[in-house]
Amino acid sequence: MHTAAPLPPAPVPPPAPGAVIQDRLAGWVSDLTTLHELTERLIRTASLDDALDELLRAGAALVGARRGMVVLEPPGDPARDGAFAAGSGPARTKGLGLSRADLGHIETVPREVTAYGSILEGRRRGGPAPTVPRPVAHPDLLADDALHPLHREVAVRLGYAASYTSPLTTEESGTLGAAVWFYDEPAAPVERQTHLVGLYTRYATEHLARLLELERARATVATVAEELLPSRLPRVPGVRLAARHSAGPRGGGDWYDALPLPEGALGLAVGSVSGSGPSALAAMGRLRASLRAYAVMEGEDPVAVLSDLELLLRLTEPARTATALFAYTEPAVRKIVLAGAGHTPPLVIGNLRTEFVETSLSAPLGMLACWEAPSVELSPQPGETVLLYTDGLLRRTGEPMDRAFARLHSAAASVPKAARNDPAAIADHVLHTMLPEGLDRADGGEDVVLLAARFD
Repeated sequence: MHTAAPLPPAPVPPPAPGAVIQDRLAGWVSDLTTLHELTERLIRTASLDDALDELLRAGAALVGARRGMVVLEPPGDPARDGAFAAGSGPARTKGLGLSRADLGHIETVPREVTAYGSILEGRRRGGPAPTVPRPVAHPDLLADDALHPLHREVAVRLGYAASYTSPLTTEESGTLGAAVWFYDEPAAPVERQTHLVGLYTRYATEHLARLLELERARATVATVAEELLPSRLPRVPGVRLAARHSAGPRGGGDWYDALPLPEGALGLAVGSVSGSGPSALAAMGRLRASLRAYAVMEGEDPVAVLSDLELLLRLTEPARTATALFAYTEPAVRKIVLAGAGHTPPLVIGNLRTEFVETSLSAPLGMLACWEAPSVELSPQPGETVLLYTDGLLRRTGEPMDRAFARLHSAAASVPKAARNDPAAIADHVLHTMLPEGLDRADGGEDVVLLAARFD
């Protein structure tokens, strides 16, 4: 019996040139689509923390890693710091798949022996023509005889065997930090992956630079706004005060004041100036200072105080409007006389009632040739709190004004009895109930002011 020899394998024809081009085009289209989707998700982030989280997730997907860390350490202001603030530590460190304790372990490794540390330290040593930092791949950390012993110990403890570090740098912004992605096994991204993550991190750095500038501007505006408001509330027998204030990201003109007046009286005021930014803050400061002067001269007549304020605003800033409420209080006899100009009505909070004060309807300051509206007198009962606020509290809810007012009334009525003796606790409860996500939400565009006065 003879066995036939196996037939030789059929030759595989080479791919047609057109098919190779089509495959390459398909790959490029897929990469561009992925990059577009990731940058679209990034650009929707409105805060630094959210942007850093998105950067870590997108980078991990691009390089095929499971965990990562980003160190954001923006350069200092050369005019103020001379150079970079050496040794000041990272401005922000965020982890992906790493706990705060894990990040703490990584930070025990001397920075100069880590890839991200060499990128940041190299930035400081750059001199007149600093070298543009390049990505650093460590495909097998534990096989590297030159690896620092503490770095090796941390890698074994956390269970990563390789890393890929990308600088966060652009020509305009310089080096803002570095991102590191960790692999559980020895590995390294291929050329296509490093190209994509390089494109993505350059775009991400530009976005981070914009968010940093926005955050710095917001911090400056908030500082200026706080400086224009009372540094401390006065202590007047018969009444206890508490205030809460949050400036919007663009810096609005909401304000409050509490001013001791002759014979044990107290002037309480809240108001809002139209517009935003530095000009609104400056107008708010001038208006508050002027109201203080008028309150000292004729505080017993709130209508006269606001009439003077109307005339001042019309003569000095004819293009601007403002709302204001001024209350002349005599805590010893629990008497309040108040007048409002286009402002939201105060709210009385007590054990037996929670109700808005019925003030007369009036236009904001600056809208009429001559402003005047009748005042209102009320007498809080012992233990009751009068809450003054600006409409930013209502607008931040995102609801129509009638529903926002109802929500405010419900929040005030739900103050626990144990908290009703403390005006600060009342203000905090109302804020938390009205704005569960807090005052520091990135999209909270309105100023918020609360001034609570509890009468003994």
